[in-house]
Amino acid sequence: MTGTALLERTATAPAPPGPAAAARPTHAVVTGIGVAAPNGLGAEAWWAAVLRGESGIRELTRFDASRYPARLAGEVPGFVAEDHVPSRLLSQTDQVTRLSLVAAEEALADAGIDPAELPHYAAGAVTAASAGGFEFGQRELQALWSKGSSHVSAYQSFAWFYAVNTGQISIRHGLRGASGVLVSEQAGGLDAVGQARRQLRKGATVVVTGAVDSALCPWSWAAHLAEGRISVSDDPHRAFLPFSADAGGYVPGEGGALLILEAADAARARGARTYGTVAGYASTFDPAPHTGGAGRLGAAAELALADAGVRADQVDVVFADGAGERAADRVEAEALGELFGAYGVPVTAPKSMTGRLAAGGASLDVAAALLSLRDQVIPPTTGTRRVADDCPLDLVTGTPRRGVELRTALVLARGRGGFNAAAVVRA
Repeated sequence: MTGTALLERTATAPAPPGPAAAARPTHAVVTGIGVAAPNGLGAEAWWAAVLRGESGIRELTRFDASRYPARLAGEVPGFVAEDHVPSRLLSQTDQVTRLSLVAAEEALADAGIDPAELPHYAAGAVTAASAGGFEFGQRELQALWSKGSSHVSAYQSFAWFYAVNTGQISIRHGLRGASGVLVSEQAGGLDAVGQARRQLRKGATVVVTGAVDSALCPWSWAAHLAEGRISVSDDPHRAFLPFSADAGGYVPGEGGALLILEAADAARARGARTYGTVAGYASTFDPAPHTGGAGRLGAAAELALADAGVRADQVDVVFADGAGERAADRVEAEALGELFGAYGVPVTAPKSMTGRLAAGGASLDVAAALLSLRDQVIPPTTGTRRVADDCPLDLVTGTPRRGVELRTALVLARGRGGFNAAAVVRA
């Protein structure tokens, strides 16, 4: 392994391929999916729950939240770390790393890949994280208070955590190729996929990519509450309502998806089954607040479509960021309206069943998009009953939409601090 780097995304568009990229096919296909989500542990269990409209949002159990104004979250059900993670790693990891290890193992098995059979340095890991360090940092602070200054600072623990999360995946599976971690909050899951695609262009054969995140601890909860954007509803079915006139904020959750991104020629040579192609990707950055500049989520979508060589009228479904906040939902609806026209394309936000999963949310949407293309079905946005008048979207609600031909999906994500990302996946 060449080392695990902590990277912070600053690019505003896909980097042009260099000489190494021009020398090899650049098609990146997804051959494996691993999922840990509040409404299902394992890709097929989660997908079946999504199509049933089954929510994983419920009362918090990880800690006593009874004294807080917000008490709902999306927790991964039935996850017992001791059943999935070697005992020697339990003291060295927290929830997010354990969930990541399980998702990575499922994704590799799903792809039919044994990294030990690959050439040295042919496989790596590029993931994203943003919130998981809270739980690890809280644990370090508690140790600091009880034992004095022998422990690292909270800030050091964050940086160490981000590196270790990907490092554990690489070590456990013998991934010696280029690895890294990107930090761009909810946009991170797409940014990691975009970076993994670049690694394939540089000569890698296989990259474990995407994100799983978790920070359901008191320290993290205090940060959510201080920001003032979290839903305080006590009704799990009405707490998180993307694009609804009744939207009152988001519900935090944990989980995400890890994907096996593979060079198309290598996948073809071994006869691998593929879920689809990551045909385009782009990222943008919003202007600083109060400067009068418009958000650039729409620009990210346009750049991703251009990168994929796809016209707007060729997009069959959009997996929206779906913030569940009135102002943010209006901004996204306006961006989609400018690109596709009012009610111009089916839109869905299945994260309404999981909550916003920080870095893990966008890669879980990529998994949903790929399975939608496979099964020719659009999952619903649950909870939302009436779409707001100022969000003129063809939002899929209630039940899955079938009977439509799906070949191309656009996935959007936004992260705190102005991060935007978009990816195009094709059947």
